[in-house]
Amino acid sequence: MNRAATITAAATAIAAFAVGCGSSGTTSSSSPPSSSSAPATGGSGSLQAHSSSLGRILVDGTGRALYLFQADSGTTSQCYGSCAQAWPPDTTTGHPSAHGLNSTMVGTTPRKDHTTQVTYNGHPLYRFAQDTKPGDTTGQGSTAFGGAWYVVSPSGTAITSTAPSPSSSGSGGGGGY
Repeated sequence: MNRAATITAAATAIAAFAVGCGSSGTTSSSSPPSSSSAPATGGSGSLQAHSSSLGRILVDGTGRALYLFQADSGTTSQCYGSCAQAWPPDTTTGHPSAHGLNSTMVGTTPRKDHTTQVTYNGHPLYRFAQDTKPGDTTGQGSTAFGGAWYVVSPSGTAITSTAPSPSSSGSGGGGGY
């Protein structure tokens, strides 16, 4: 029980710190992206492939879709500040693991904020704050912060197609995991 209370207190402190540090120029302080997204400390360092309406895509250890940012330069992230609030980098403290993926494509890259970001096929990986549950790919094809955002295939390339309309619930296939 004491450990759970400590973890909860630490998560609250981190979230408060992230909100305080990250909103330098924003006028809206409604922070659903910060509070509903994965913690600022990133993912689990675990990658997998799951079927989605876009085909097989990379997801983190919690099943959340992972994206690449076309504005990144090789393994160097260009996403910080408000960009990283909307597109939290998938970070790790150790070497990431790959379940059912080409483990030679899995790596890490240092970030300017002194965290370590997970990479796949040389692409830094991100989640989208508005993807609230496993299976969501609402960031697919977005253009924000100077580039386009795409989910990543197990082959390590961007999937640039868009999903069939998620609101049409009739014709099976695809949806969550």
